[in-house]
Amino acid sequence: MQLPFSRDAFLDNLAAYNAFWWPVALALWLVTLLAFVLRLRGRDAVSLIPGLLAFQWAWSGVAYHAALFSQINPAAWGFAALFVMQAGLLTWYGMVERRLHFAGGSWIAQLVGYALIAYGLLYPLIVLTGDHSYPRAPTFGLPCPTVIVTAGFLMLARDPIPPLLVVVPVVWAVIGGSAAFLLDVRADLALPVAGFALAARTLSMRAALRT
Repeated sequence: MQLPFSRDAFLDNLAAYNAFWWPVALALWLVTLLAFVLRLRGRDAVSLIPGLLAFQWAWSGVAYHAALFSQINPAAWGFAALFVMQAGLLTWYGMVERRLHFAGGSWIAQLVGYALIAYGLLYPLIVLTGDHSYPRAPTFGLPCPTVIVTAGFLMLARDPIPPLLVVVPVVWAVIGGSAAFLLDVRADLALPVAGFALAARTLSMRAALRT
């Protein structure tokens, strides 16, 4: 698969993101850690988590895909649209209809969900244990950790997950997962796992409704 940009151009793009937006990335990481701790302590955080996830998707779409990644990849405009759409869906289902309650699921679903959230929080450190060095490295608030964290929280959903909420994360799990090989971002090997787990969880919950 031939990419329309080089690995160096990609890393320079990440460096620009980190130079401009590291305070936002840090703030997003801290709030996500707070949401994770609240869930571990049994708090549903019914408004905080969907709002946080929606903001992260919108942020990735606008601040990264549209503002920066589009400079080296024209397809980034389409990615930006998908991410903003996902932000809208999370806002609608989570904050308007309040259909997302992150307090349920089997012990396996919870184990996978918490593991994915923890992995997403550790993502910047995992990246730096490889061949990448800051600031030319993916950090928090970017598309791939956003998808991993989102999949983790959705795995904890008490009620059946609206199928529309799963489409974009699964699609990006495939697209972004290719970066693990094409761009040597080994931390993104977790993306296909997250996408598969989320798709399987969604299908099993929908099937349970029909029985």
